[in-house]
Formats: sequence, structure tokens, C-alpha cells
Amino acid sequence: MQRPHSKQLKYNMSKRTIKTSSEPLSQPSSELHRLQKSMMAWLINKDTEAVKPDIVDTGEVSKVSIEQRLAVYGNAYGYRLIDALSENYPAVHTLLGDDDFYKMTYAYMDAYPSQHFSLRYFGHQLESFLKTYHSDMPILTEMAKFEWALRKGFDAADSKTLTLEALQDIAIEQWAELTFTFHSSVSRLDLAWNTPQLWTAIDEESEPMPPEKLDHPYAWLLWRKELLTYYRSLDVDEAWALDTALQGGNFSELCEGVCEWIDAEHAPSRIAGFLSQWLQDDLLVALA
Repeated sequence: MQRPHSKQLKYNMSKRTIKTSSEPLSQPSSELHRLQKSMMAWLINKDTEAVKPDIVDTGEVSKVSIEQRLAVYGNAYGYRLIDALSENYPAVHTLLGDDDFYKMTYAYMDAYPSQHFSLRYFGHQLESFLKTYHSDMPILTEMAKFEWALRKGFDAADSKTLTLEALQDIAIEQWAELTFTFHSSVSRLDLAWNTPQLWTAIDEESEPMPPEKLDHPYAWLLWRKELLTYYRSLDVDEAWALDTALQGGNFSELCEGVCEWIDAEHAPSRIAGFLSQWLQDDLLVALA
């Protein structure tokens, strides 16, 4: 069985101060919403007529037409989307190189225009997009899946996790029906390439390694602990137990199922060992 790997993912965290004002907005919120919609219509569909009445014509003074000014804004918007996609998918960017990544991003923008006020969600369709856009490079699809799982784990809501002491409060007669609730950052992936190792090499700017298709997919666990995101590979029985527990399986069902790999006598201690590790990793938030 493959030995577990563990890796910390660090994102830059910065505190931002937002200045507020007690003065009312100069325009009603409904008017602001209309302006935003007309501007978005131009950004997505280049519907100049929809937004043109709202743009002050300074052509006689600045010699720059409305169309030229809109183009400047549109280009800046496109560059910002490129930056957002690169921030969420740095390894995909590295594997493609600058020129191909920029070309791919514009194609992605056409296929999946940003529909949310936050750029955080702009890249959520990249995995499915790359399946067809770069069908010749399947490593890109899997890398996009891996990087999006890391981002989702980092952004997941905070929850207080349990400690090992939580197991001491469980009565013996309750163990069989015991179920588990996991932290919202927890995700499971089956990866057919050396994607995590390749991501690590890119992240650490170490010696380049080629993408490598594995003999069979390996199970991986990704989660956040405090402000760091981790990932590690799983043995086949732990992967099955984790998947079953995530779907609501109880302790008795886990013990029964893991007997596919070990004898029944050692099944409870094997599952207890998984629980101990999950608690140490801050994966569990509730027992029931």
C-alpha cells in the first residue's frame, strides 16, 4: 500500500480595512442595480447600446470615444479574470505556460462567463471545460480538480472540531450505531496521475517532473486544519471507511465492511485507529 503523504498549502492572508460612510448613496439602489446589469451585459455580450446612455461622452475634451473607454475597462476586466483563474489554478497555469493559459482563459470566459459578484467562484467549471478544450492533456483536468478541492477546503466554513477525548464519552452500547459528521473542508479524490506530487514540485519550485499516469487511481484526502490545507494519500481500506462514514455509515457498518481487507477480530481496532487519526487531523465535528 502507498505510504501516506502530507502537505501543507499556505495561502496569503491579509487584513483589509473597509471604510464606511453614513452618507446615503448618490443613486437609489435600484438605479445602481440597473447600471450594474447594463455594464455586465456589455462585458459579457458587448451590448454597447445597453450601456452607452449611462456613459458620459467626453470625446470633445479627451478625444477618447465611449467605445474606446469601454474597451479599456473591458480589457482590464479580462485581465482581472485571468489573474483570478491563475490564483486558483497556479499549477494548471504552470503546466500550460503563459500564452496557452491566457488563450484558454479567454475561451473559458466565453463558455462560462462570470455570474457571481465574487471572483472566488469564477473557476468552478474549469475541470469540465478542460475535459473537452484540452482533451489531449488529461493531466490538466485532474490538476484542475485537485486545485479546486484545495481552494474549496481553504474557503470552507469554520467549525469546532472534536478531540480524542470525545470518544471517551461514548457508552459501550452506543458504539455500534455511532455515526460521524465531518468538517466542511473534507473532500475525497481518486487521482489517476501523479497530480499531488506534481503540484508539490510546482508549488515548491523544485526540480520539474513530468506528468505520469499511474497503474491505477489512488485515494486522497484533502482538508483544512486551522488556516492550513492538507492532503494525504489513503490506504484502500481507510478510503472505503471514510467514504462510507461520509455517507452516514455507522461504526458497526464500518467494521463489517473493512473485513474485506482484514479479519473480523481486528476490524474494530482498525476502525478505531482510523477514528483516532481523523480526530487528530481535525476532520470530525460531531458524533451521534
